[in-house]
Amino acid sequence: MAPPAQSQKSASPSQPSGKGEVSDVKMQLRQLAGSRSPGTDDAKRELFKKVISYMTIGIDVSSVFSEMVMCSATSDIVLKKMCYLYVGNYAKYNPDLALLTINFLQRDCKDEDPMIRGLALRSLCSLRVANLVEYLVGPLGTGLKDGNSYVRMVAAIGVLKLYHISASTCMDADFPAMLKHLMLNDKDAQVVANCLTSLQEIWGLEASTSEEAARERETLLSKPVIYYFLNRIKEFSEWAQCIVLDLVAKYVPSDSNEIFDVMNLLEDRLQHANGAVVLATIKMFLQLTLSMTDVHQQVYERIKAPLLTLVSSGSPEQSYAVLSHLHLLVMRAPFIFSSDYKHFYCQYNEPFYVKKLKLEMLTAVANESNTYDIVTELCEYAANVDIPMARESIRAVGKIALQQYDVNAIVDRLLQFLEMEKEHVTAETLVLVKDLLRKYPQWSHDCIAVVGNISSKNVQEPKAKAALIWMLGEYAQDMQDAPYILESLIENWDEEHSAEVRLHLLTAIMKCFLRRPPETQKALGAALAAGLADFHQDVHDRALFYYRLLKYNVTVAERVVDPPKQAVSVFADTQSSEIKDRIFDEFNSLSVVYQKPSYMFTDKEHRGPFEFSEELGNLSIDTELADNVVPAQRVEANDKDLLLSTSEKEDNHGASNNSSAYNAPSYDGSRMVAASQAQQDLVSLDQPPPADVPASLAIDDLLGLGLPVAPSPAPSPPALKLNAKAVLDPNSFQQKWRQLPLAASQEISMNPQGVSCIVKSSGSSSAYARSFHPLHCFRWSSPELQVLFLRTKRGRAFYLSCGLYFNRLCPNLVCLRDQSWKKMIE
Repeated sequence: MAPPAQSQKSASPSQPSGKGEVSDVKMQLRQLAGSRSPGTDDAKRELFKKVISYMTIGIDVSSVFSEMVMCSATSDIVLKKMCYLYVGNYAKYNPDLALLTINFLQRDCKDEDPMIRGLALRSLCSLRVANLVEYLVGPLGTGLKDGNSYVRMVAAIGVLKLYHISASTCMDADFPAMLKHLMLNDKDAQVVANCLTSLQEIWGLEASTSEEAARERETLLSKPVIYYFLNRIKEFSEWAQCIVLDLVAKYVPSDSNEIFDVMNLLEDRLQHANGAVVLATIKMFLQLTLSMTDVHQQVYERIKAPLLTLVSSGSPEQSYAVLSHLHLLVMRAPFIFSSDYKHFYCQYNEPFYVKKLKLEMLTAVANESNTYDIVTELCEYAANVDIPMARESIRAVGKIALQQYDVNAIVDRLLQFLEMEKEHVTAETLVLVKDLLRKYPQWSHDCIAVVGNISSKNVQEPKAKAALIWMLGEYAQDMQDAPYILESLIENWDEEHSAEVRLHLLTAIMKCFLRRPPETQKALGAALAAGLADFHQDVHDRALFYYRLLKYNVTVAERVVDPPKQAVSVFADTQSSEIKDRIFDEFNSLSVVYQKPSYMFTDKEHRGPFEFSEELGNLSIDTELADNVVPAQRVEANDKDLLLSTSEKEDNHGASNNSSAYNAPSYDGSRMVAASQAQQDLVSLDQPPPADVPASLAIDDLLGLGLPVAPSPAPSPPALKLNAKAVLDPNSFQQKWRQLPLAASQEISMNPQGVSCIVKSSGSSSAYARSFHPLHCFRWSSPELQVLFLRTKRGRAFYLSCGLYFNRLCPNLVCLRDQSWKKMIE
């Protein structure tokens, strides 16, 4: 049976059917290049469209460059535009091919049609090939003097393009002077605006090296030039008006009368329909009146209505941009906008980012006269089905409560949130109640009465659970069930994944123990034991710190953990006043939208931990680590000189060792004993033993584990020194290690409850250890040494093995271990 015939796909202009498609187009273009028959232009259009579509989707069609240039000899302006687009795309990457375009572009620059002249001049300046700058000077000079305004407009921007290709050629041809003359005398407003744009950039870059350019740049801010632009501002387009207003904002008037004259000239710009023009005008008003406090406040009153109008009209994106600037002004002068708070109420169809910004503004304008209305509105949002919106609303209510003096009604509203039985509402409210109690401790009785009815099992979010635990510890004397709630949380210590919650739990149980010792002693012991076995460094350190405080003096521990506290008056602001002033100086820019100064998102050092190179995807990585890698080398040596050697042997043989090999540090046995004692002191939780009895790993009865103090260990063996020049592969080292006799051993007896406090369940990477399933591992490490304790259970007996890892001695060593398992507990 024959296979089914495959369906033939029709050729698409944007999807070539094969590799020969571009060759077919090239052949067809060549046939039409010299043809003058009717319908030739229509055929060229179809082929040009196909070429442009191929180029758009990333197919290389540079092979048809010469055919495209030959077919450009036509009066059809559509063909001209497509040809110029093609040439401008490939000329930069194929400078040799760009030479083919010079003749026909120069010819088109002299065409009778001004549109073709302007397009040809724009394409000629867009080639951006350094070798072709000599061909740009003549057409640009002619274009600046052209009788058509479109050609002059294109030529004014073409001068700026020429400057970026070759600054010396642009300055030698005296184009800036021609632009200045054109700017001050041309009748077309768009030509004037383009000349201003080019001159600002050229003179701004040249001012650092040329005094003449610096003086010329200052003339742009002179009174005659500024007034010339202000008198013609209504003739400019919206984009050009923004450029002129930005220039006027840098002008320094001579006196207050001149300031009022300028503001009167631009008063009607505040009523413009374009938001960019309105914001540029507002920026100029604010900059001119910074030194006039009363007038500056009147400016706020004047610009309020235009901004509120822009917020309510236009797209959500425009509303957000205007709201960002309005938010900046509200934060600087909230009392001016306090009567207009209803404009910041959220609409149901607004996106979340607009609603969130409005909530921040409602928080800022809240005062004694409007707090009730604002809080009532925010409470409606708290019941919203949109969970992020509900969270932000509750936070806004809390912020208002923290900045007001009469918080009776607000506290009642917040406590009502706790009765809504919604997890996200309860979580956010608990966090806010915690902050309220820090500032208004007099409300503790009412708050604790409601918080005490909340089950800790219904609070799952880490911040909310941490806030609840903080209140349980801070007001343990007022909450009857506080010790027992904390005890239940400690029993589920291993199930709590948040380090923040575990840290708060340690502090809360300490406070509760200091206030209600009999009920909390057992829970405190379990918490400290769990904290010491915690993998998180902060949790472990805090548990050890609390234990040593209690071990030293309970009174001192109380002064440290639970001292008398004063109410918090002001909570820290996330942004400094300096940053806010910097953002205000960059009004009408992305800095206001991002709410950060421009250097924070433009300078490389503020972009983040990774720095990218010019090519996308090339990550710049520091190579210092690669330079410091020392390759392991295998060398053969006498067994007597490999590991153990006396100082005399080391002096005699040190000079003959390979200097490129890995050097093991010299290690004194007395230091090993000291490190062991330091380790014992680190994990020891028993009372200080007598001077003749060393510290042990036993845990004190304070934790309720009932462990005896271990007897004094056997005296340490004589100190040995290790060879600093030893190099050995792991397999040989293992073989020699097994041949060495056992130097010393010690058996410590403890009950299973004590063992569980110092060992942590985990898997072992050693094949030898895997044979003793189920296996538990506990590791202690230092820069030079790692100690690994392995514990397993067979029947009712526990077995313990200790392994040593010398980090610097043998970096490639997998494991150094004692082959014997010691029976610990029967």
